[in-house]
Amino acid sequence: MREERQPVNLGQLLECLDRIEHNGRRVSLGDLLDAVGRRSFGPLLLVAGVVTLAPIIGDIPGVPTLMACMVLLVAVQLLLRREHFWLPEWLLARSISGQSLDKAIHWLRKPAHYIDRLLQPRFPLLMSEVGVSLIAVSCVLIALAMPPMEVVPFTANGAGLALTGFGLALIAKDGLMASLALVVTYATFAIVAFRLF
Repeated sequence: MREERQPVNLGQLLECLDRIEHNGRRVSLGDLLDAVGRRSFGPLLLVAGVVTLAPIIGDIPGVPTLMACMVLLVAVQLLLRREHFWLPEWLLARSISGQSLDKAIHWLRKPAHYIDRLLQPRFPLLMSEVGVSLIAVSCVLIALAMPPMEVVPFTANGAGLALTGFGLALIAKDGLMASLALVVTYATFAIVAFRLF
């Protein structure tokens, strides 16, 4: 399948996903990634974040853990300085209903309009090689924490919000968005720790 031009904000990502022709069939993770491109860390994180954050999809049992597997694999490869990201076929074959995808896209359109207006290149230190490595390490920690988050209400959505923020930061080169995502990440960890222990 031909890869689409990679999105540079949330609205463009939703447009890419909306162009997937599913005709009522289920849509695989591979279909989602083909629509947004598989060569850049930002769009992959953004897909994982949006899928986890959207209540119509992210609240389905097992979906946060599935997204955690993808984020963990991609973040580790980023830390290893891989130029292209590899994901196993069993993961790419996992799917959601086309109707659920359409509902999630519709739900996200309005906030996407406002979020995209806030994005701009800034705080370049957080977008440097060191900053991107910090983001990748944070994503590894999020991925490892997501399976237990499924039993703590709403915390998986917090993880999705953080991943969405990191994805937006990387595609828009917005260090301020990255710093906000870091705050959300560790606030979510604190909530999970408080509720579990």
